[in-house]
Parts: sequence; structure tokens; C-alpha cells
Amino acid sequence: MKKTLISNATIFDGTGGKPFVGHLLVEGNRISSVKRGKAGASLVADTTIDGTGKFLMPGMTEGHAHLSFDGFTCTENLISPPPEEHAFLTARVAKTLLDHGFTSAYGASEAKLRLGVAVRNEVDAGRLPGPRIRAGSLEITVSGGLGDESRLHNPRNCSSLSNSTSPSIVIDGPEEMRKVVRICIREGCDNIKLDVSGDPFYPATPADCTTMSLEEIRMAVQTAHAFGKKVNVHARSISSVQNSLIAGVDMIYHAELTDEKTLDMLEQARDRVFVAPSVGLFHTMLHEGEPHGLPRAVAEGMGIPALIEASVKTHTELRKRGIRHLIGGDYGFTWNMQGTNARDLEYFVDYYGYSPAEALVCATRNGGLAMRAEGDLGTLRAGMLADMLLVDGDPLKDLSILTDRNRLAMIMKDGEIQPR
Repeated sequence: MKKTLISNATIFDGTGGKPFVGHLLVEGNRISSVKRGKAGASLVADTTIDGTGKFLMPGMTEGHAHLSFDGFTCTENLISPPPEEHAFLTARVAKTLLDHGFTSAYGASEAKLRLGVAVRNEVDAGRLPGPRIRAGSLEITVSGGLGDESRLHNPRNCSSLSNSTSPSIVIDGPEEMRKVVRICIREGCDNIKLDVSGDPFYPATPADCTTMSLEEIRMAVQTAHAFGKKVNVHARSISSVQNSLIAGVDMIYHAELTDEKTLDMLEQARDRVFVAPSVGLFHTMLHEGEPHGLPRAVAEGMGIPALIEASVKTHTELRKRGIRHLIGGDYGFTWNMQGTNARDLEYFVDYYGYSPAEALVCATRNGGLAMRAEGDLGTLRAGMLADMLLVDGDPLKDLSILTDRNRLAMIMKDGEIQPR
């Protein structure tokens, strides 16, 4: 079995402990030992990498991955590429994430049903470079909800998973939900995505409204969990978050609008649910959208500043209550490009009060737990899967280092050093 040794590196193991200088040995695709100081001097390997002066940390997880989004500006861009070209785009994004230190991608949803599935399968077979992928489904919504693009005078094909001309599949009622979830799972999806609340992009269904019923969410969770799959929800409103928690979902995205009852419910569920605030999209819309045809006045008119303010209030409180936050979200628009995902680390510090080390835990340990129920991903300990980054510099002093792929001296996934 091949052995790789990273020696004399400053090791951030992702467990919450302080970094230490030490040696880490990989055998096959798992970490076999982590030794502090001189204790690792006797370790022997086929390949030794000198980590002197460098920072060794677990690989990062993009917690709200849309692998099929890249350089888009509007909803229409999500569905306009032909499936053949869209598959290549999705493969390019997967490589981009890996090249920028994201060794895992927790799929939120994709623009076509099997895009994430197909790229995941090729990556797992070793035929394409990319991170570990939990493939997301198409978004599932209800009539009139987020993603329902149909109008009576201009109907879209929103009821067909195989030939949809909408970014979402539209259902109404628990039985329709049961069938659609089963089909998504049959087609290979790991994660089911539900649009439970409204969104500022849809004026008729604003962020504070709840469009999907509790019964529909429950059916999705019951059906997905029966197959061992997970359920993600787009939930911005108070009742959408509460209903999602009651139904037992696995991942909550956004969750800006809350009250004391909702915060208490989230805290009670903190050992089973993950939350990804996805603040990066709103930040870049407000501050960096102008060059991309998104005037600040438009973002303000959509209520983005108020949603950021609500996000800060909610997720600062959730940080204090020990919620398992993940970084990432909605990257792939021209003002929020794939490959810049590590910017979320600084947003977590600036908006939510995380320390740099705590933000890194959100990107590593929490991401690994979301990816694999086995608990063997996201930290640098003996027995864990060998996904890690060797960084030229100290991210704890400057998190922006992790947005520069040239500062990633080594990217290892599943025990294999990735070509640069």
C-alpha cells in the first residue's frame, strides 16, 4: 500500500484544537497517523513532502454546490444550454472547485436532473477530475412557487423531469411529491432539493412567504430517507424553517428570517441538521454587481440589504448556539463566480463573528459530516479519509490566502495528490 508523508507542517486538524507542528502519514486513501513534533521523525513513506513553513488542513466542502451554474446572469441561463454542452460545463466547474481546494461538493440542486449525477459518476470512476460529490436533484417547487416559470399564456414544461423547460419541477400535493422524489432517486440523485419559501428574485413570492406545505415537505423527507438520501430546503421565511425542522430535513439553506421560537427549534435540532447561510450571493449582488449589469439600486429594490441584516442577526445567534454551519452557496453567477467560493470564510468572520479557526471548521469538519454519515471525512486524524490541503501561508492570519489557488502547494483527495 502506497505511503505518503507530509513532514514538519503546521497541522490544523479541523477538530477545533490549536494548530501544531507535526507529521502526517497517509496509507492508501486514509490517514494512518498524525504525530506532533519530533514524535514523527521515524515515520517512513514512499513519498515525503516537506511541509516546513506550510499549513496543512483538511480539504474544504462547498456546502451549497450548483455544479451546473457558471457565469450565469438570470434564470433563463440555467435552462438554455443544450444538455451536451451543459454536461461539459458541469465537469469544468467540478474541476474548478477541486483546483481551488474544495475536495467535496455537497450538491444543492442542478439545472438539469442528471448533470450532477453524471459528473459524480465520472469523477468516482477516475475519468474526470473533481471533488467528492453528493449529486443534487432538480429543485422541486409548487405551483406559483420559486422556480415555477409557467404562465397561462406561456406554459412551460414544468411537470416532466426528462424534458423540463424550467429550472424546477412543479408538484402539488404529497402524492405528486412522493413520485417525483422517487424518480429523482431512481435517476441517481443523492440530495433532494425543495423550494419551501419565496425569494427576492420572484416579486410575487417574496422571501417572507411560505409556498410549500408541511405535508408536502414531510412526504419528501419520508420518501428520501427511506432510500437513505438527504433533503435540502430553500427556506428564507420563518414558517418555512419551522416546517422544515418539523418534517426532519437534513440541510437548511438561507434561513434569514427567524424569531425566538425558530431559533430554539434550530438549537434543538443542531445535532442532526446542517445550515448554510449562503450570504456570498447577497454580498456580491450588493457590492460587486454593477460591472455585471446588476445596479446596486436593483439589489436594494429587491430588499437585499434587509435580508443581509436579518442573516447577520440570525446566524450570529445560531453561531452562539452551536449550529453546524457550512460555507458556500449560489456560486456560479457572473458576480459570484465558481472558484471564489472560499470567500465565504471571510464572510463568516465579518458578518457572523466567527474566528478564522471557527470558520475553517465550518468549511472542513462540518462539511465532512454533511457529506458522509460515517463521520470519516473533514478532519486530520488517524483513520480519516485523506482529503487535505498544504497551504503556502497561514490562513488563520489571512483567510484570503485560500481564495488564491497558487497558494495551494498540494491538494490531496482520497490519498492521491491532484495534478496542478
